Amino acid sequence: MGIVKISDELHEEIRKSSNVMSRSINSQAEFWIKLGMLAELNPTLTYHEIIKKQLLKEKLTIAELLHE
Repeated sequence: MGIVKISDELHEEIRKSSNVMSRSINSQAEFWIKLGMLAELNPTLTYHEIIKKQLLKEKLTIAELLHE
């Protein structure tokens, strides 16, 4: 585990978003980092397609409810 230096402004946005999403600040930052990596690796996919692909990868039954 390491420490990542970010701006105060970005930290505040993460804090606000973490409250809305019921995540810790660290979990929210990790989610955004992972999503950013996946977006760079899959530039033709939309946000929803990336999330759906990750849900299917984890074999979550909720993915089946998204009606392909």
